[in-house]
Amino acid sequence: MSDTKIKQLLAELTLEEKAMLCTGKDFWNLHGIERLNLPSIMVTDGPHGLRKQAGEGDHVGLNAAVKATCFPTASGLAASWNTKLIEEMGVALGKECRAEDVSVLLGPGTNIKRNPLGGRNFEYFSEDPLLAGDMSTAWIKGVQSQSVGTSLKHFAVNNHEHCRMTVDAVVDQRTLREIYLPAFERAVTQTQPWTVMCSYNKVNGTYAAEHKQLLDDILVKEWGFEGIIVTDWGANNDRVEGVKNGQHLEMPSSGEMNTKKIITAVENGQLTIEALDKSVARVLELILKSQASLEANTVQADLQAHHELAASIAEETCVLLKNDGLLPVPVGKKIAVIGALANNTRYQGAGSSKINPFKLEQPLDEIKKQFGADNVSYTAGYHLNDAEDSTEIANAVELAKQADAVFLFAGLTPKYESEGFDRQHLNLPQVQLDLIAALGEQLSKTVVVLQNGAPVLLPFVDKTAAILEAYLGGQAGASAVAKVLSGDVNPSGKLAETFPASLDDVPSQPYFPGTTKQVQYREAIWVGYRYFDTTNTETLFPFGHGLSYTNFTYYHLKLLSGDKTQFNESDSIKLKITITNTGDRAGAEVVQCYVGQKSPSQPRPAKELKAFEKIFLEPGESKEVMFKLDYRAFAYWHKEKAAWIAERGDYQIHIGSSVNDIRDTATIALETGIVAEQPNFALATYFDPAKRDFNDAAFSALLGYDIPTPTPITPYTVNSTLGDIANEPLGKPLFDDMLFVFTQMMGGDQNDSAAEADRLMAESMVADMPLRNLPVFNSQQYSEGQILQLIASLNNKETAN
Repeated sequence: MSDTKIKQLLAELTLEEKAMLCTGKDFWNLHGIERLNLPSIMVTDGPHGLRKQAGEGDHVGLNAAVKATCFPTASGLAASWNTKLIEEMGVALGKECRAEDVSVLLGPGTNIKRNPLGGRNFEYFSEDPLLAGDMSTAWIKGVQSQSVGTSLKHFAVNNHEHCRMTVDAVVDQRTLREIYLPAFERAVTQTQPWTVMCSYNKVNGTYAAEHKQLLDDILVKEWGFEGIIVTDWGANNDRVEGVKNGQHLEMPSSGEMNTKKIITAVENGQLTIEALDKSVARVLELILKSQASLEANTVQADLQAHHELAASIAEETCVLLKNDGLLPVPVGKKIAVIGALANNTRYQGAGSSKINPFKLEQPLDEIKKQFGADNVSYTAGYHLNDAEDSTEIANAVELAKQADAVFLFAGLTPKYESEGFDRQHLNLPQVQLDLIAALGEQLSKTVVVLQNGAPVLLPFVDKTAAILEAYLGGQAGASAVAKVLSGDVNPSGKLAETFPASLDDVPSQPYFPGTTKQVQYREAIWVGYRYFDTTNTETLFPFGHGLSYTNFTYYHLKLLSGDKTQFNESDSIKLKITITNTGDRAGAEVVQCYVGQKSPSQPRPAKELKAFEKIFLEPGESKEVMFKLDYRAFAYWHKEKAAWIAERGDYQIHIGSSVNDIRDTATIALETGIVAEQPNFALATYFDPAKRDFNDAAFSALLGYDIPTPTPITPYTVNSTLGDIANEPLGKPLFDDMLFVFTQMMGGDQNDSAAEADRLMAESMVADMPLRNLPVFNSQQYSEGQILQLIASLNNKETAN
């Protein structure tokens, strides 16, 4: 965009107009300036489909959204490990946005899956930053190829739902750099998303929406981000501090409340006009880019073609976790389909990402198409509302006895995983477990098909013949599952997250989700497979795992640079390996490249994913896969030097089919780089993560300062939550009022299986809402002055007591 045009507009805008441009017009639209021919542009939710509100657009209910394509959620997309396919999905999303005059699609969600209990994990890609970053990059490339913007979110260290609007994430700088920022870095440096959305939470004591290190020092200056930084909806804390430190746009509208604060701050010298102009310039650039595509808009979205694309994607998201030879099941066999989810499929997550699909497949219907209706019988086996029913179980057992194969659909209903609240355990619903246990010896001919957005425990894993993880497969996920079960599709998905054998094995669990005011990332870099693999902790299924109906052989791993190399920051190492399909059917393999330092001076994982490639091979076909590893592939973040450092010494490069299934390994000696430092004995417990003794002294040493004291509940402030004051006589009416408002925002009374999840989400969001947001979400009833007066009254009561 022309700098001259931006400068011209800045010169013509009044101070009031500049301040107005830096906040939303309403819930989904930015302000326009009619006299300067600047249109109001619309942004709206994704990320696995377009969720444009058909009416006034002030709530997150499903029913008011326009029809759109519902693709698989991010947890499934990442399991495809297919960046080209994700980019195609992005193109389709961009076209649907153009057809609806939407200028920015709010995605992708790029946060790391620190703990499998994270309520929003279905909306995020992976526990690994490289995989999450590459998936995000592909998604953004696709959407923005259609001249539609994206919003890379939620920046940063937003890894659970509990008290997400005010909690302080305490994390050391090395962990921040190695685990929680790299996915964002890859997406920003490779795609330049039009916007980045900052998260609700604090990071090391400062709200993300005004965090200079994150927003200005790292995102803009270090990574070269050129777009706008927008708050998550209601994430603004101090509007003036936000502008000072690099935040450009507040969403949604706060009316005149924060606009006046900006104007006053400029007039009294608290905020320079230059700082404000930086924000305004970026907002103007977004509006002008959007204006060009809106005016040239002749795009019509082919929803049927997108449905077919969604089916192709869903086929690659299916992960075959176990197969004792039952799959694929030949057409003509008698099939018993059991499970209410087979006839009322769970195909997407709950919360702000809910899509209104223009068509929706059901597994039972698709299985009948695939195997023949006369060969398929069905019974629910359990109720989605978890009501116990011995008759249903008895019917299911009898049906299973009469079948050649049983397809049992199990999974998590919306009340078990949703935006707004975290999961309480990793178990499947008890009614489903009771059903599976009752099947007994029939499990030897049973395939359990899972519909869930995150890992679950599978106590029946040794008894059932096969397990297919279908994730939340979108509107066309049912036909994908049916084709995998019959063998028309050869499964090629690989887990993008570890399935732990026990929740107690997860290293972050003792500190998850923290208290109402603080969460400590004591486990540091030991997240996901980095912990399980390094400590040789047994898992249910490891990161990268996924079976096929064919077999692949790896051979001839060769380092093209030799086994020793002079290595500088601008250098790279190339290697190649040959993969052969040795089976009798075509299939796809995800070739994974991991790097580990043999004798590190710092705590380092045994293996870290540094490259991958998905290849498709006919029977007997071979392909050569080449990887290029740069300096960062061997480096760790040195806190004191504030730089990426690769130590001299030996490194192992592992090539495999999962982190646990390594097919070949080569050793390379780096002859340049820094000399290994003496270990810091204060960090001794981090060298031996299996002990999980991440005590106060060790965590303080890791941070480089004393562990911060959590913010006390009282005295009350604007950042106190409605949950904090819910038991106060003055607080309960506010809580009840906002709960009513948010229930309506969720779509009002519902009579479907998602209703309880929506209720739980509304209760959680209201309990976690800071008082400063009452004028934002209910401005007709509450002013900032009233809230300040309420806080004073609450504190006077506390003082009197």
